[in-house]
Amino acid sequence: RSLTLVELDARLATRLQQRFADARVINADFLATNFATLVNDSRVKVIGNLPFNVAAAILRKLCDNSRMISRMVLMFQREVAARIRATPGDDAYGALSVFTALYWKIDTHFTVAAGSFHPRPKVDAEVLAFTPLATPLFAPDDEHDVLETVRASFSAPRKTIRNALSHALRIDSARVVRALERAVIDPGTRAETLAVADFLRLAQALQTELNNA
Repeated sequence: RSLTLVELDARLATRLQQRFADARVINADFLATNFATLVNDSRVKVIGNLPFNVAAAILRKLCDNSRMISRMVLMFQREVAARIRATPGDDAYGALSVFTALYWKIDTHFTVAAGSFHPRPKVDAEVLAFTPLATPLFAPDDEHDVLETVRASFSAPRKTIRNALSHALRIDSARVVRALERAVIDPGTRAETLAVADFLRLAQALQTELNNA
């Protein structure tokens, strides 16, 4: 077993190396690192307390590298955690919820009170434990289309999914409606009501419509 620690702050990186003499400490921005260089041949476990301002970006990077990860235990600001584990119909449900569900199963979650930290933050934190899905929901070649469909669908939350897709993807509304009907989705609905399976069908339907141009 080996331990690799990534820390942006140089002073903290030095202290980590002193405390964990046998660990490999990398003084760098995690978002700027090549994840593959951090792992060996086996799948790794990832543990971290993610800063609020970059938590979503870090999770996105971990999603991109999910095939190299066997388990993750991550702490987020509670507001972000609620968005990650939200399901259709929840107020917090959005693109981040869908992106996460495309790659991971959340095994457990629990709150860590603000008073557990020093200095004390203004809000509670939440720990989430993730395992990668045993069977991928889409083929590697379809990943870009699926992610773009999710992003476009949530690009204008107050608009119907028909209008959001037409505006974000710059596709004629009639073509968007045909794709939605092919995916058996009401053009007048909103993205926050759709489940992961709906987005997967929609991505395929949109590509079929565009390929028929």
